[in-house]
Amino acid sequence: MVSSLDPVATRHIRRVFARPVQVRGPDGPWEEVREAISRHGSALVHARLDDWLPADLGDPGLAEWLGHDHARFRRMRHPTVKARFVASRLMLKHTAAAAMGEPARALELAYKLGGRPYLRGHEQLDISLTHTADLLVVGLARRGWIGVDAELSDRQMTGLGTEAQMCTRHELAELAMIPEEARNGALVRLWTLKEAYSKAIGQGLRFRFTEFGFGPQDRQAREVLLPDGSPGTGDEWSFHTCTVQRRYTVSVAVYDAGFGESGDGPDALRVSGGLLAELMTGPSSGSRPGGASAEFTPDT
Repeated sequence: MVSSLDPVATRHIRRVFARPVQVRGPDGPWEEVREAISRHGSALVHARLDDWLPADLGDPGLAEWLGHDHARFRRMRHPTVKARFVASRLMLKHTAAAAMGEPARALELAYKLGGRPYLRGHEQLDISLTHTADLLVVGLARRGWIGVDAELSDRQMTGLGTEAQMCTRHELAELAMIPEEARNGALVRLWTLKEAYSKAIGQGLRFRFTEFGFGPQDRQAREVLLPDGSPGTGDEWSFHTCTVQRRYTVSVAVYDAGFGESGDGPDALRVSGGLLAELMTGPSSGSRPGGASAEFTPDT
């Protein structure tokens, strides 16, 4: 099953991003993932948590699938956390394996400083992972870097002080011009865009969300904006927000590193100097609004 492109599919979006692909377990459909990578250089793949849960979380065979992550898995005590941990890694390995034509069991997940996952020995394929409620999302990119984030589309964000925690002054001014009934959806979209971009540059929540932004009134983000609304990134960045499984808002950020089919290159290129200066003006603004999704990190 392929989800529709929402809220709008521009010509640029159709060129840069393939349609999101829903996979229902190890059987895929993987041909759609391979086609997305081949034609667009990236893929956005989503699934229901239950479709990737093994029948028995105590199965000794999970040790081979999880590799070095198995020790961490054994230390977990909460059943829901253990289930999500296993399901997400099985999905990620199968998705990456389909894109590369490799056996899923042979892939080894490792983590960069700060917890960002990568495939050891296959750094040419960048990966990103996120979850919320019963949704799992994997992003793949072979020409640069990718970040993905997801939230329930109807998650309450207005009236909770969320705007002050996550919005630039330019975003606040634009949000005030949006009809009240549409404002919550705009905030959900902004949040997922900011998380996706932060993950793509490898920073997660270490950058203050009030120091970079997007256009709240734009149906699709075109670039990252500085706090005053001026451009902070160029054409090397592409963004897309869509709805999957009718109830989730998913955003993806892709950086074209300019290395052709290989994603290798210095991580310093992930953020332009001017934008980096804005982002590093202070520590992170602190807590994310309650219930937000997260890319799996070593302390999750």
